[in-house]
Amino acid sequence: MKLSRSLMPELSALQVFDAAARHGNFTRAAVELNLTQSAVSRQIRDLETQLGIVLFERVRQRVVLSGAGQRLRGEVAAILRGVEDLTLRAASSRDVTGHLTIATLPTFGSRWLTPRLPRFLELHPGLQATILSRSDCFDLVEAGADLAIHYGKPTWPGATCSYLCAETVVSVAAPFCIAEGPSLRDDIPLLHLTSRPALWSQWLSLNGGDVARGFRGHRFDQFSFLIEAALAGMGAALLPTYLIEREMQVGQLVAIEGRPLATEMAYYIAIPDGQISAPIAQSFASWIATQIGGSGSDRLPEKDGLLLG
Repeated sequence: MKLSRSLMPELSALQVFDAAARHGNFTRAAVELNLTQSAVSRQIRDLETQLGIVLFERVRQRVVLSGAGQRLRGEVAAILRGVEDLTLRAASSRDVTGHLTIATLPTFGSRWLTPRLPRFLELHPGLQATILSRSDCFDLVEAGADLAIHYGKPTWPGATCSYLCAETVVSVAAPFCIAEGPSLRDDIPLLHLTSRPALWSQWLSLNGGDVARGFRGHRFDQFSFLIEAALAGMGAALLPTYLIEREMQVGQLVAIEGRPLATEMAYYIAIPDGQISAPIAQSFASWIATQIGGSGSDRLPEKDGLLLG
């Protein structure tokens, strides 16, 4: 059963309530909204009558939010933010032929995807892209995302996952950390990603090292922090080279001797089940596959950090 529109408060009344709640003063709210103080008082009174609750209590010529007003304040602020976002999105859509909202892992998005995204946009003139930074699964439809780039297993609630590529990591360090030679000396601290706590022990096992050592060292919850720590000389890090292409090209990070490690998980494109056939999502999925495994400068060779399976 839908509520009659006549019973719903006007947006202007909610704006008045929000301003009065923020200022705790009808006069200052009136100044902000370019209204008279009596107009603010009248709209608050009408809103109270319509909702059947007291929003403000009058105490010694002051107004303070009632308990009901306190509970309503956050919800009204959220409604107004939503209307503002809607208005801005509508205004930004002028001369736009389509929209694509991509959810991506933060460091992958900033270091690999964003530098290449202009190439995709050149193929789709007028397309407006929105990039969301996400590390975990979420409701794609609720967030308004057309697709997500996902690392892990091919499972995502309410979405279909398509294999994109496998991942291989290499051990790297700042040049001055391994000035005596490219081997992993015992005095070089290990830098860990908290979401992959066993990665170093797996690499050491693969390369005949001390597996127990693989659990010691400094920890970071984002690849971006891990990269900066390696650049600063805090120790050696295991990283996919697609995240550190620039640093390796200019010699800020160099490879340590040892075989690359293929991780257990892979990268996938997750598309909401109801949009699996959407042309723009399919076009992007096809394009990103060519960027990862195509020919030319974007191809990452087997020793590098991102491989097509």
